[in-house]
Amino acid sequence: MSPDDPVGPAKLAIIACMGEMPRDIIRACRASGRPFYVAAIRGACEPATVEGVPHDWFDLVEVGRLLNAMRRQGCEEVTLAGPMARPEFRSLVPRDLKGAALLRRLLGARGQGDDALLRTVLDYFQEQGFRPVGTDAVAGGLLAAEGALGRHRPDAAAERDIALGIRAVGAIGALDIGQAAVVRGGRVLALEAAEGTDAMLERCAVLAVDGPAGDRNDRLEGVLVKMPKPGQEARADLPAIGPRTVAGAARARLAGIAIAAGATLVFDRDRTRADADAGGLFVHGFRL
Repeated sequence: MSPDDPVGPAKLAIIACMGEMPRDIIRACRASGRPFYVAAIRGACEPATVEGVPHDWFDLVEVGRLLNAMRRQGCEEVTLAGPMARPEFRSLVPRDLKGAALLRRLLGARGQGDDALLRTVLDYFQEQGFRPVGTDAVAGGLLAAEGALGRHRPDAAAERDIALGIRAVGAIGALDIGQAAVVRGGRVLALEAAEGTDAMLERCAVLAVDGPAGDRNDRLEGVLVKMPKPGQEARADLPAIGPRTVAGAARARLAGIAIAAGATLVFDRDRTRADADAGGLFVHGFRL
């Protein structure tokens, strides 16, 4: 190879956890021709996610085996794909020295919030010779654009709810609590915590049955707001929505979803748009 020959993209290790993110990153790599290898985490990654792609399965405590596999596969970069339930660290038993070293660091950072834990993991990968990259760097086409995704747009009442939601998420985000809130009629109905957005929307679906007689409120009203926390670790855990989010918002009888443009991932964009249009919901990208 001569010095003038083009150098291909670095091979990416995808640490695959829960949800739609690993699948969308795999699709993005295939579309761009980027080489990749999937490290599927047992108990988090769905088996269908890794069908037909180069992968191996790992337990959380198999850090040394994971690092060796990434090196053997020739990976240079690594990305964390999808959320994972926070483990009970003191119950984990490392299977190798690398796992023990990382667990000691995680135990030291566990009281500082999820962002600190993610940063600890990413910094450890970097020390081991792998460049951590965010989903936006791997699949920039997933980032939300400004304005309406589909046919529907927020009205004046929804705009006021969005503004309140932005303030609410900013407040809980500053405490490293969550990335989302539900606001209806100028009132904060729910704030996202450890349970995640889907579970929060299920709580709001219960609240959609109003009144002492249990009469259902069929009017679409209120908004889900999602945006990064202040100082968000951009290499992992960007806020995200997809068809599942639209379905949850519809069950909660919300008028729409508002997300931070350029800082929120939209999975399965075509289906997300189609489902929102069919349900009469808006999906709106706002600038922070």
